[in-house]
Amino acid sequence: MPKQLPTDLLDRVSALLHEAPKGLTLADIENSLRGIVSRRSLQRRLDQWTRKNAIRAEGIRRGRRYFSATAHEAHAITPATGTLNVQGRMPEVRSGIPISSAGEEIQAFVRKPLADRPPVGYQSSFLENYIPNETVYLSDVLKKHLHELGRTPDSDRAAGTYAREILNRLLIDLSWSSSRLEGNTYSLLDTRELIERGIAAEGKDAKETQMILNHKAAIEFLVGSAEEIGVNRFTITNLHALLADNLLTDPRNAGRLRLTPVAIGSSTYIPTAIPHVIEEEFSRLIELGNAIRDPFEQSLFLMVHIPYLQPFVDVNKRTSRLSSNIPLIRRNLVPLSFLDVPEQSYIDGLIGVYELNRVELLRDIYIWAYERSARQYKTVRDSLPEPDPFRLRYRSALTEVIGEMVRRRVPLNEIAIADLARSIVEGADMPTFTKLVLRELEGLHEGNIARFRLRPSEFASWRTPQARHQ
Repeated sequence: MPKQLPTDLLDRVSALLHEAPKGLTLADIENSLRGIVSRRSLQRRLDQWTRKNAIRAEGIRRGRRYFSATAHEAHAITPATGTLNVQGRMPEVRSGIPISSAGEEIQAFVRKPLADRPPVGYQSSFLENYIPNETVYLSDVLKKHLHELGRTPDSDRAAGTYAREILNRLLIDLSWSSSRLEGNTYSLLDTRELIERGIAAEGKDAKETQMILNHKAAIEFLVGSAEEIGVNRFTITNLHALLADNLLTDPRNAGRLRLTPVAIGSSTYIPTAIPHVIEEEFSRLIELGNAIRDPFEQSLFLMVHIPYLQPFVDVNKRTSRLSSNIPLIRRNLVPLSFLDVPEQSYIDGLIGVYELNRVELLRDIYIWAYERSARQYKTVRDSLPEPDPFRLRYRSALTEVIGEMVRRRVPLNEIAIADLARSIVEGADMPTFTKLVLRELEGLHEGNIARFRLRPSEFASWRTPQARHQ
C-alpha cells in the first residue's frame, strides 16, 4: 500500500520555509523530511501548494527554490476585504481564512498525528439532536451578514433566474474549484477550454476530464430545473448520479445508497456500514434539511451532514458541495463556488465534523468562501446587460417550444413554430416569438442545450442537416 502522508505535511514544510528566508530547494526539504515522504510525492505536493499560494516558488528545474508565503498576499486577508469579524474570528496565519476561537480548537485537534486521535464511529445523535429552526449552525448575526452579501435584484423572479444569468461563469468556476478540492489538476484555463469548447487538456488523466464534465452536467441540472429541485431524495440522488457518471467501478452505484463499507482517508472516523441505518439516516437527513427555513442554514446543513453520513460509495463531498447550492439557486441568492478555498483547510473542517461532530471550523470556511463568491458574482452580474423583457416573459414558452422542435425534429420555419406556440404565446407577440425561436435554434450547441432541458443524444440526433430541414 502507498505510504500514508501526514496530515500536517504542509505545516511542517511551512515551518521549514519560515526558518529559511533565502528559501530551500527540493533536496533541502527532502533531507529535512527524510523517511516521511518520498521525493516524488513531495515534489507533487510542492507544486500543488505553489498553485494555491500556500507557499512561493522562484526559479526553474534545479534552481527552483521555495519560500514561505506568510509575508505575501496569499496571507494578507484583512478586514478591508469585507470579511466580518464575528465572535472573535481571527485570521488563520497559513490560509488567510478568519477562524473563530472554536474553529482554532478544532484545527489544533485535527492536525494532531492520526495515532494521537482515537477512532470514532458514526453517531446518530449528531443528526437526531438537530431540530430545524431551533438548532442553528449559523447565528442570527451571521445569517444577516450572508443575506446582505447574497441578495440579488432577482429575488422576486422565478427560481434560478440569477444563476441562469451568470451560468457560463458559474459552470467554469464551480466545476473547477469543486474538482480542485478532490485533487484534480486541471487549471482554470483548462476547465474553460473543456466546458466552452469541448477541448480536453493534454496530459491529464481521463478521470479528471470526466470529473469536470460531470460537474458541468450537475450544475446545469440544478440551474435548468431550479423550479423543481429541492432538498429531497430525487434531487440529491440524481445530483450524485450526474457527478459520479463513469467514475465508479460499478455504474449501478450512481445515485444509489451504498450497501458496502467505505473508509475516510487521513481520519480516524469510520462511517456506518449498515445499509438499513444508512437508509434511515438519509431519510432523516432529507426530512430535517427540507424543514430548515433559512437558505444559508439549510445550505451549511447539507454541506455538513451529507459527507458525515457518506450515503454513497464515493463522490459524497462533491455531492454535498453542489447540494449546498440548492437553496441558494432556488431563492435567487448568489451561489457558492468554493473559489480559492484551500484544500487542507476544507479537509480540516470536515475532519472536525467526522471526529468531533463540531461544525465551527467548516462554518468559518463556508462564510469566507461565500464572501468571496458574493464579491465575484456581483461583479460579474453588474457587467452583464439588462435581461430582455420579452425573452424573460416567454422564458418557459421558449424552453417548451425549442425542446419540442428538437425532440420531434420539427422543420425550421415560422409556421411550424406558430403551431407549437399557439396556446402559450399571445397573437400579437407571435412574429417576435418565432424570430426569437429561430435565432435560438441557429445558435444551439452542446454548451447551452441544458437551458432547454435537452439531452446530448437528442441534440446530436437533431443537428444533422437532414433532421433539421426535413
